[in-house]
Amino acid sequence: MTEPTMDLGGVVVATTLAFTEDPSAPAGLAVDYDRFGEHVDFLMSNGCRGVGPNGSLGEYSSLTDDERRKVIQVAVDAVDGRGIVVAGVHGVGSHQARHWAELAREDGADGVLLLPPTLYRANEGEVIAHYAEVAKAGLPIMAYNNPFDTKVDLTPKLVAKLAEIPEVVAIKEFSGDVRRVYEIKELCDIDVIAGADDVLFELMVNGAVGWFAGYPNAFPREAVELYDLCIRGDWHEAKALYEQLVAVFRWDSRTEFVQAIKLSMDICGNSYGGPTRPPRGPLSDEQRAQVTADTERALAALAARRVAVA
Repeated sequence: MTEPTMDLGGVVVATTLAFTEDPSAPAGLAVDYDRFGEHVDFLMSNGCRGVGPNGSLGEYSSLTDDERRKVIQVAVDAVDGRGIVVAGVHGVGSHQARHWAELAREDGADGVLLLPPTLYRANEGEVIAHYAEVAKAGLPIMAYNNPFDTKVDLTPKLVAKLAEIPEVVAIKEFSGDVRRVYEIKELCDIDVIAGADDVLFELMVNGAVGWFAGYPNAFPREAVELYDLCIRGDWHEAKALYEQLVAVFRWDSRTEFVQAIKLSMDICGNSYGGPTRPPRGPLSDEQRAQVTADTERALAALAARRVAVA
């Protein structure tokens, strides 16, 4: 029997989700599937490896079951074979996460992104059982280490145990500890994927092979260029580009990352960001001003860079 595989080399974008005002929809905001499909097409047209719908950035926890499934279907249709779709299948329990993984497989996703059990601080045995159960859906799994949101840290030793499950082929590393790439690679053979935009360069230097990204929603072309420079080992040029982006990238690791990235998208003007559903509220005036300043500074630096290259 062939073991599940998934080529994660490249920039896989954890997609935002567009909403439009509708008094009859949850919180007065309906999912705008047309805009979402257009955004996915925009990302793929700018060289991204694929998309990761229904993650935290896609506000999966605020969606109805019908909305959550249709988002995957729209993403698969919009990618249209040009790359991969890694569906977020997070759930409180393994039975829920497995259900979403089975639907993702049925709807054409190439793999799944999976947190440990949400809303419950699972122990090591429960974490392993969670992944083993979802693996029964038959799709490749990218485990997701986000100890800030789940309160469960997928340490390198635990990652090595998860890697014994054939379907677990990668780990999205979001702890911020760049040393973990080496530790994980010393213990097991699993793809380490950079999961936090503001340590992307450091993780790539240390051996990450892919980028599961947030801010490329706003800067896809530059993100692909940055990733390609790292893969080629053009570290000086990569660092110069990274330095122009890292200030705005830091918002990817802050509590208000969804609102910040959507605002940056609107400022960049290439794709629609728009509002967020509860529990996420609007940015404060101070936060909005800082995101705007960081985004505009990045845009100005990128424009100057293009002139210099030309």
